[in-house]
Amino acid sequence: MYNTIMNTREEVKIMLTSKGMTITELAKRMTEISGKNYSQSLISHKLASESLRYSEMKLICKILGYRIYIDFDEIRLGR
Repeated sequence: MYNTIMNTREEVKIMLTSKGMTITELAKRMTEISGKNYSQSLISHKLASESLRYSEMKLICKILGYRIYIDFDEIRLGR
């Protein structure tokens, strides 16, 4: 069995491709909605360095029409 866990960069690239949108277009929409200044290079850097905030990922998902689901399995610490 192989590892199917993707990093955030790969996930965002897949979402962008599925919607036919570029990072530049995404940055423009993020700026419009949030009022913060996002550029293509800033988003690319955040994705490459894995420094994208959860709130930014939620905004990206909102723009692209996706939802984030978190499913917690039973966690046993120290075992």
